[in-house]
Amino acid sequence: MRIIPAIDIIDGKCVRLTQGDFGQMKVYREDPVDVALEFQEADIEYLHLVDLDGAKKGHVVNWKIIEDIQQRTALAVDFGGGVQSDDDVEILLDLGVNQINIGSLAIKEPEKFIYWLNKHGSENFILSADVKNENVMINGWLESANYRVIDLVDRFIGHGLEYVTCTDIGSDGMLNGPNLGLYKKIKARFPNLKINASGGISSVDDLKELQYLNLHGAIIGKAIYEGRFNLADLKKYNAY
Repeated sequence: MRIIPAIDIIDGKCVRLTQGDFGQMKVYREDPVDVALEFQEADIEYLHLVDLDGAKKGHVVNWKIIEDIQQRTALAVDFGGGVQSDDDVEILLDLGVNQINIGSLAIKEPEKFIYWLNKHGSENFILSADVKNENVMINGWLESANYRVIDLVDRFIGHGLEYVTCTDIGSDGMLNGPNLGLYKKIKARFPNLKINASGGISSVDDLKELQYLNLHGAIIGKAIYEGRFNLADLKKYNAY
């Protein structure tokens, strides 16, 4: 199972939200690039990078930070937040971004997402499902999409979808453990789907439980910044 630290960006800074609420934002570091470099120095291989400004505004905002992280680190970055156009996808892939998370657009313009899966390869994309009570939320977690997560995955699985990042909004930022029942349900329905769990992960026991479910990755955000994990611990976990 991949250990994937997260960097969320607002106003060019490294922040975390609680339960997806922009009103509950905490700034942890002024320079996300410095944080990415620290992950790399700790032999972390992966990074989940989110442009929250982009998610809220509906277009990628923090291009300079994306470019700097790509140029200055060798991290395998999966990026999300406001990707809406063919140009966005082309630029991100040209920059060397490993995978692109597609959230709101998959709901609003499913045919475009299918087109990208076919044109660029499904290995380059992750369906990003931000879930509240098993219902998908869009536009920076501000609106209900009136879609259950199972139904959303089912919409694309026949078009080659391989990867899903599922964030449980109720757990996100709470440091009370992930929503294991949610991931069990998705895995049972789609046993070959590569699922990244996000939200609430705060201990090695959480990681062991997710690994037991045979998930593809575990995205860790606030628990790193609040000192629940140190990077050396994550390196050790990644090794066994």
